[in-house]
Amino acid sequence: MTTPEAIIAYLKEHGRSGSKALCEHLGISRQALNVHLNRLIDGGRVIRTGATRNTRYVLPGQLPQPKPYRGEFDIDGLDENRVYQRLALGLNLAHALKPKAEVVFRYVFTEMLNNAIDHSGSKKVRISAVLEGGLVRARVEDSGIGIFASIAGKLGYPDEHDALLQLVKGKTTTMPEAHSGEGIFFSSKAANTLVLRSHRIEVEWNQRLQDVFVSSRRYVKGTHVCMEVHRDTRTRLEDIFEAFAPAEFDYAFAQSRVQVKLLSQTYISRSEARRLLVNLEKFRLVELDFRHVESVGQGFADEVFRVFANKHPEIDLRPVNASPAVNAMIRHARAR
Repeated sequence: MTTPEAIIAYLKEHGRSGSKALCEHLGISRQALNVHLNRLIDGGRVIRTGATRNTRYVLPGQLPQPKPYRGEFDIDGLDENRVYQRLALGLNLAHALKPKAEVVFRYVFTEMLNNAIDHSGSKKVRISAVLEGGLVRARVEDSGIGIFASIAGKLGYPDEHDALLQLVKGKTTTMPEAHSGEGIFFSSKAANTLVLRSHRIEVEWNQRLQDVFVSSRRYVKGTHVCMEVHRDTRTRLEDIFEAFAPAEFDYAFAQSRVQVKLLSQTYISRSEARRLLVNLEKFRLVELDFRHVESVGQGFADEVFRVFANKHPEIDLRPVNASPAVNAMIRHARAR
């Protein structure tokens, strides 16, 4: 029996093992063992788990399901990357997730935790994560001011629903000197599901359905974030950045998509149009998604597609998923 075969046979009998036990069983040096183990690992026949003294080797079919990760941390001085490394080690994400999925999950998790650190005003943050079926799910929960209340208060919006509408556009931040306001926008495109819940508002981005849902919920203090990334996700961060910060815009975040339905299914007045248009001058291309919008009034369409469009000719306003009735009103406004 060759040494690699002997390693496989030993792991089949004993489950996981450390280097010391394998060296003693095989009667070879640590250096010689590492040569064989590295070849087996590169070939996918053996999996390395843990690090340093906790390193163990196991066959792929014998890898145990890791226990859910939970932790509570003081926000003062907290480093989101160190928390992620602890979580990733506990769940063995290096082997549980495909490389693209691990990159996406790390990006979304650290962005959401950084938001809690920098914006929540909470003293502590609670973290939980679990591998479940074909996905990894994590939660980041604080007891601070609440994301929608923070945006509304600091940027002068009338209420938390208005703050929500501005948030989903992108480029909305209460700390422009330190943040671009892009983190939540790009995270919502990267995760398979991203849910923000604060006070009585919950917003969910669902990539399978290619839609955004807003609902009223039981009051919760602070901000609760839940994210899901499929282990076999095909999403690549570079594709998302290229889609919304393309080369034609010098790689700047200059493209957005706004779900018009978020505040109402019927838009009539110019004042409603002005609420929708806040901050859109920051972009060069804006898709206005009219899915599930039943109708728009003449004043609303005129304010968006004639007044605003004439004032900002450099901005490409593109209505999508509009019903025939909504399209007719848009054409009428543009014809004027």
